[in-house]
Amino acid sequence: MKIAYVDCFSGISGDMLLGALLDAGVSLDELKDALSALKLEGFSVRTSRESKNGLFGTRVLIGVEAQEQGHRNFRHIRKIIQEAGLSPWVKQKSIEVFELIAKQEGKIHNRPFEEVEFHEVGATDSILDIVGSVLAIEKMGIEALYASSLPLGSGFVNTAHGRIPVPAPATIALLKGVPVYDSGIQQELVTPTGAALLRGLVRSFGSMPPMVIEKVGYGVGTYDLPDRPNLLRILVGEDREDARSETVLVLEANLDDTNPEWLGYLMDRLFKAGALDVVFMPAHMKKNRPGTLLQVIARPDQRDVLSSILFRESTTLGVRFRYSLRQVLRRSLAEIESPWGKIEVKKVFMPGGTFYFQPEYEACRKIAEREGKPIREIYYWVISRNEIRPK
Repeated sequence: MKIAYVDCFSGISGDMLLGALLDAGVSLDELKDALSALKLEGFSVRTSRESKNGLFGTRVLIGVEAQEQGHRNFRHIRKIIQEAGLSPWVKQKSIEVFELIAKQEGKIHNRPFEEVEFHEVGATDSILDIVGSVLAIEKMGIEALYASSLPLGSGFVNTAHGRIPVPAPATIALLKGVPVYDSGIQQELVTPTGAALLRGLVRSFGSMPPMVIEKVGYGVGTYDLPDRPNLLRILVGEDREDARSETVLVLEANLDDTNPEWLGYLMDRLFKAGALDVVFMPAHMKKNRPGTLLQVIARPDQRDVLSSILFRESTTLGVRFRYSLRQVLRRSLAEIESPWGKIEVKKVFMPGGTFYFQPEYEACRKIAEREGKPIREIYYWVISRNEIRPK
C-alpha cells in the first residue's frame, strides 16, 4: 500500500503541501487539466524551483485576476466543487476540508457555518490549493497520509477581520487533538488552510510509520525563517508493515449511578458519532458500590463530540482522556464463495506476507437466518478456509 508522511518541520500551508506533492512527481500539466474542471475563471498555476537555506524545492504560484478575487460562503464553494468534473473521492475530501474550516469560522464569528463568508481561505487561490492537493494525492495513488507534530509560531497577522494573534483562532480550533509545540518563531507557520488539510486527510500524527521511501518532495514557503529552511517535506513510499501504529483518543468514565438500560442506548449513540470501539467493564467503586468502567476509543479529533455525548447520555461528572498509540493489522473486506452463495468476510494481513479470513457477524447472521442454520456453523465454515496462505 502506498503511504506518505508529511514532515512539517517548518509548519504547513496549502501551497506548501501542493508544492511538495508536485516536487515528488505529480505532473503540473495533468494537475492543471484536472483543475480546469472547476468553474473558476481568470487564474493561472505555475511553479518555480527555489532554494531555502541551500535546499531546493517547488514553489506554487497561483495568479488570479483581481475581479475574480471575492468573498464566497461555504454553500457557494461546495456548489463549485460538486459541479466540477472530478472524482467522487476528490469532491468529498475537498468539501470536507472546507467544511472543517467553515464550522470553526462559524463558531468564532457566531454565524451558521453554511453562511460563513470566506476571505483568505475562500479566495480562488486557496480553493485551488485545497482541491489541487487532494487531486495530487489521488494522482500519486496515496492510500494513507501521516504527519509529524506541528510547530506553532507566535505574534500577529493581518487578515480581512483585522489584526489577530498567531496562531489564528481558526487554526487553533482545527488543531484540537493534534500534537503541537512552540517553535519560538514570531511568524505564522501553520495556516488555517494547512491545518484543515491535515485534519481532513491525515490518519495519525507523530513519528514516521515504517515505510520504504520511493519519492521525496519539498514545498517552498513564502518567508525566510531565522533558524530553519521554510520547506514542507513529503516522503512517499510503500508500507511494508502489515501491522502499523496510529494515534487514537481514549476516553474513560466511572459510572456507579447509571440505569443499566441506558448503557445500550449510550453505546449506540457513541458508535453513530464515529467511535471506533466502546467497552463496558464491571468495577467495584467507592462506598462498596458496583459500577461500570466505560472506555471509548476514537480518532484524535473526536474528543469534543464524544465527550458531549457522555455528559448528556450518562450520569458521569467527569471524563478522562489521553492519546495513545495502537498497533493494528491491515485488513480489507472481501467476498468468498460458500455453500450458501457469496459471503462477505474480513481479510486480515499478517506480518510476513500471509493473510487469513475472519467471519463478519452481519454476513453470517443473514445466512444463518435465511438458511435456518446455527450461526456457529457459518462461522466455523469461514474459519475452516484459513490455511494461512501467502498474499
